[in-house]
Amino acid sequence: MIQEIKELQEKIASAVAALEFPVQPADLYDPIRYTLELGGKRMRPALALMGCSLFSRDLDAALKPALGVEVFHNFTLLHDDIMDNAPLRRNKPTVYSKWNTNVAILSGDVMFAESFRLVSEAPAQVLKPVIDVFLKAAIEVCEGQQWDMDFESRNDVSIPEYLNMIRFKTAVLLGASLQMGALCGGSSNEDAQLLYDFGCAVGVAFQIQDDVLDVYGDPDKFGKQVGGDIISNKKTWLKLRALEKANDEQLGQLTHYYSGAAFDPVEKVNSVRAIFDATGVKEEAETLMQQYLHEALDSLQQVNASASHKAILEVFARELMQRQF
Repeated sequence: MIQEIKELQEKIASAVAALEFPVQPADLYDPIRYTLELGGKRMRPALALMGCSLFSRDLDAALKPALGVEVFHNFTLLHDDIMDNAPLRRNKPTVYSKWNTNVAILSGDVMFAESFRLVSEAPAQVLKPVIDVFLKAAIEVCEGQQWDMDFESRNDVSIPEYLNMIRFKTAVLLGASLQMGALCGGSSNEDAQLLYDFGCAVGVAFQIQDDVLDVYGDPDKFGKQVGGDIISNKKTWLKLRALEKANDEQLGQLTHYYSGAAFDPVEKVNSVRAIFDATGVKEEAETLMQQYLHEALDSLQQVNASASHKAILEVFARELMQRQF
């Protein structure tokens, strides 16, 4: 079944590579080609094809909307890198740092338009609901990004607020990808909604796991700097839960290290990690991840499709939760 997932990812990668853009103006279209050639796991469009495969053998019915989701996702990364002042993406210069901010904004705008054009090539009989699902998710992704930025200047962010933010910023596009693919494959609205619920729950679990891996992951397997969220004072589930559970001494230390003052990065990461260890928040996060995974699998179980086809999605969800620490 893992091979089947890889085949879908390869199908998407080939289709992305075949997308054509005009040659001129070069500073508008070259950054788009550059962005799409950076690769990635193509997780979202693969999910769209998986959703379609539950109800139809004609995966091409969902291919263009799947490509639209992938172009949209990369558009958000283009603009996110500007907002985050990120110089690298997948170990390559980001568009705004390779060209400039204005180029990145405008190329991103074209990518959004192209994503909508691709989604609009969904089968005629489901065109309106597919577009509705896509646009709803697109708006919610932007809302999630705004909340994430708002949280940077707030000291009273609650865990429910944080979970809602990551649901919008990360999870809804996973759910929408499955929902759109299912509709293209001829599913009922009820089954498409169940797949949306499955994708959202998996997405929240994935992001909580990302928070844990940032602190406890193997940098060679995780692919990011371990402790980066702590160094940048980012609000994560671990931090928010530790603030709730900390005693007075621990709370003072957390306040100290998250004050924005300059600290030795290694000292800061080790000290904050020690508080996370003492308060047991890593174990709580892992339990919460499993709760979301079980919620996802419960939704998947209710989908009216063959067990063998649904098993591919179950494998996908479990594989996501088995990234290495």
